[in-house]
Amino acid sequence: MVPPAMLCRCSVCALLSYCMASPASAQGYPVKPVRLIVPFVPGGGSDAAARLFGVKLGESLGQQVVIDNRGGAGGTIGAEIASRAPADGYNLVMGTANMAMNATLYAKLNYDAVRDFSPISLLATSPNIFSVHPSLPVKTLKDLIALARGAPGQVNYASGGSGSTSHLAAELFKAMAKVPLTHVPYKGTGPALIAVLSGETPITMAPAIAVLPHVKNKRMRAIAITSAQRSATLPELPTVAESGVPGYEAGQWYGIMTPTGTPEAIVTRLNGELVKIVKSPDMQARLAAEATIPIASTPQEFSAYLKDEIAKWARAVKLSGARVE
Repeated sequence: MVPPAMLCRCSVCALLSYCMASPASAQGYPVKPVRLIVPFVPGGGSDAAARLFGVKLGESLGQQVVIDNRGGAGGTIGAEIASRAPADGYNLVMGTANMAMNATLYAKLNYDAVRDFSPISLLATSPNIFSVHPSLPVKTLKDLIALARGAPGQVNYASGGSGSTSHLAAELFKAMAKVPLTHVPYKGTGPALIAVLSGETPITMAPAIAVLPHVKNKRMRAIAITSAQRSATLPELPTVAESGVPGYEAGQWYGIMTPTGTPEAIVTRLNGELVKIVKSPDMQARLAAEATIPIASTPQEFSAYLKDEIAKWARAVKLSGARVE
């Protein structure tokens, strides 16, 4: 007969073994607000996407998703903060094409996009839109190319900062089109758009989700889109490739990630919720109106996509000659 004390100890051991075998931290998750780190200041495409999906995810989880903007250094500051956050499911990060770009663009990073993050799901891809202030005497990208070539070093473009998507996409365009545009970096896409809207710096190439509202109210003029094909939302807007720069393609993508080590059950739960949100009719319609393409993926598909993007942008960085120390 097993002594009562031994039986008690065995019961405790069994309970501990069960708790260790099944991630208790995933049971009842979430029990408090979830933080979504955005590695950029408010006002840009990443921030807009985070707020759009964050609200829906909060409704789905039954807990608020708090947006935490940590901008600076092309998204590397916020990414580093996210990589060091507890891997408990309460710390998420908005992953973007910058994570892939920065792997090559920066000489040194204090995090590794593949090693330090667990992808949850891709959400959407968004082309950049080449836009100008209405006062600039250009109606097409060919007009802009001619203007810049006729005044070397005197035509400026605004970006969301050195290492931002808008910066590298523009530098790739400069290299492929052999156009002498001058880079003027701002502290995020939001400030860059303000500079264009005021006419301070008359050109930008920023994600459609951030630019389209200003194009629709005619405060900015769209002259080209950076996707490989024309957008169904803006069928009249030619691509950069068909405007004289064959083979050009660049854009932004959005996806939610979490620090490596987050319990698999939580990653699976979050993936399921995000996939449902992306596939919902209202989200599909909302994204289509922003010329943004919805994508729902598995964590494994997102991981493979990230690795492919790192390789793709490594080639683009080499071609453009861009570098950030």
